Amino acid sequence: MVDILNKEQLVAVTHGEGPLLVLAGAGSGKTRVLIHRVAWLIKEKNVDPTKIALLTFTNKAAGEMKERIKKIGTKPSNSAGKKIDLGFSGTFHTFCAKLLRNYGVEVGVSPHFVIFDSQDSESVMKKVLKDLSIDPKQNKPGMFLAMISKMKNDLVTLKEAENVSRDYFHRQINKVWSEYQSRLVRNNAVDFDDLLVKAVKVLEIDRIRKEVNDRLEWILVDEYQDTNKAQFELTKLLAGEKRNITAVGDAAQAIYSFRGADYRNLRLLEETYPELTTVGLPKNYRSTQYILDAAYGVVSNNTNHPTLKLSATREMGQKVNLFEALDERDEARYVVDQSKKIGDRGEEVAVLYRTNAQSRAFEDELLRRDIPYKLIGGLRFYNRAEVKDLIAYLRLIHNPGEEISRQRIEKIGKRKAAIFDEWFGRLSDKRRSEGRPGPLLEEIINLINYMERFDERDEEDVARIENINELLAVAGEYESVALFLESAALSESEIKQHRSNAKLTLMTVHAAKGLEFPEIFVVGLEEGLFPHSRSMFEGGKEEIEEERRLMYVAMTRAKENLTLSWARSRLSFGGRHQSIPSRFLSEISDENIQRTQEIKNPRTQDTGLPRRTGLINQTPTSRNDGFDEFGEKKRIIVQDWEIEEAVKDDFEDIDSW
Repeated sequence: MVDILNKEQLVAVTHGEGPLLVLAGAGSGKTRVLIHRVAWLIKEKNVDPTKIALLTFTNKAAGEMKERIKKIGTKPSNSAGKKIDLGFSGTFHTFCAKLLRNYGVEVGVSPHFVIFDSQDSESVMKKVLKDLSIDPKQNKPGMFLAMISKMKNDLVTLKEAENVSRDYFHRQINKVWSEYQSRLVRNNAVDFDDLLVKAVKVLEIDRIRKEVNDRLEWILVDEYQDTNKAQFELTKLLAGEKRNITAVGDAAQAIYSFRGADYRNLRLLEETYPELTTVGLPKNYRSTQYILDAAYGVVSNNTNHPTLKLSATREMGQKVNLFEALDERDEARYVVDQSKKIGDRGEEVAVLYRTNAQSRAFEDELLRRDIPYKLIGGLRFYNRAEVKDLIAYLRLIHNPGEEISRQRIEKIGKRKAAIFDEWFGRLSDKRRSEGRPGPLLEEIINLINYMERFDERDEEDVARIENINELLAVAGEYESVALFLESAALSESEIKQHRSNAKLTLMTVHAAKGLEFPEIFVVGLEEGLFPHSRSMFEGGKEEIEEERRLMYVAMTRAKENLTLSWARSRLSFGGRHQSIPSRFLSEISDENIQRTQEIKNPRTQDTGLPRRTGLINQTPTSRNDGFDEFGEKKRIIVQDWEIEEAVKDDFEDIDSW
């Protein structure tokens, strides 16, 4: 064991009784520590394996740990020579479900309860809203479910919520919550949040807690920074009076606050257990030192939590590459060019973006060049429901007799279809044949009030709105409906994303958590995009710091090489807008960066796509138009651009709003 663990890992693995916090930086071997701690407890402390519980957040992590524990049990060094079976190894929700099967009757839950998944919960909520005469278009089921989920995860009871409600909105939420919960009870069902809440209630019963504590004496928890209040209380009750809890976490990788996760539980752990032993794992086995230093330069600007400065066990590697693109197509072209070269060498590469809508430019470029790719965590852009809905209206303008699109718009709403038909009947022949798709689409959206179905308080709806804005922007680039529809159809005709030999993966940063790739591209690093505009203007310091942690997670997925990119202008909200580079780029030292520019004369680029519009792409007529006398593009931003300290102060002012 000494041979395969570094000094800090060994200290964590061989910790005796009492609470232990392992601050595990990115790529520092936290899974190895958990697995070997289990092995050490069994082999050196003679702990009965059935008295150990290992709690994780995902089935994937649980499966990986089970396999590695199984291998430990088959090694000759295991004196018993038998497979190791722990008392429990799996996710929080699985543990709670098993607990409720045995003890749920004590808190009013039948042993034969069913678990409602998110779709089941939404179906129940839709019926609740209908019966309470609440318009689901004005008040989305998802919004109510999210609010109720947050209160449940914070262990707020319905009665407590009712006692503090002072306005109509919160009284309405409580009314909906009461009816929703009644229907769960009527169906002998619990939702995912109830699993946690009711498990806590079970363990608050002294007799049951003592039974469980006697059965499970050693509690190990992975990704502790992602626990919510209910999970914190659950682990505290499980640890009981023996207090043998091992928590592994890293505040710098806390990116799930929208799910109720609270990285401050790491600090609360210290307050709960004054005798807590804390061990940091500063050695990184994944990335090069240049990548780690650049990532630390970003996340160290957070002040609400400590951050480990990681030391690479491998070489310095290459500096982080920073690419400044003319626009999103230049960005996509460069990233795909570089990714193809990497893929041709047989290496895996991932492109990470902040929002799902950003996949569109990369998908267009990949499909145009017939390069296979994988898309993780979302549908292809032109296959997303809201995109297909709006394209259906354009298809009917182009071909009024087309039945598939007719069926689709009638499913959206027959009243909306009638309004569209009346408008279409008044549309001139010239606009039908020559009208630009962008303005037509925007007019249709306003005409049928399509956006009323989305609630900006709902995270999923926010993503759908972003997709619609992206669709409006790209449609605005085409001269006619026919050209746009042809381009969209061709984008779907040669789908290569599911080929097993695809070396390129597209995904959001959130979806990349827990993964690693030899080569990583983090794209769209512009103010308002990453960090996201909602964190800048609707949030405050906490939200900006989470965006910064998200950037840190993105950067530390890279093993060999990391490329960051931003575009001077980008299609958004139906038009082309100038961009400001992300503040995160200014937080990386010049010592860790090398800059790349491949901005060419747009007149000579054969993209196979419609000619771009906008001031920076106009044909040059003088030396003031952005080109020099040789026709080469002049730089708009100085060679070694940077955001000045004065600008950084401005950003700090924004954070404090």
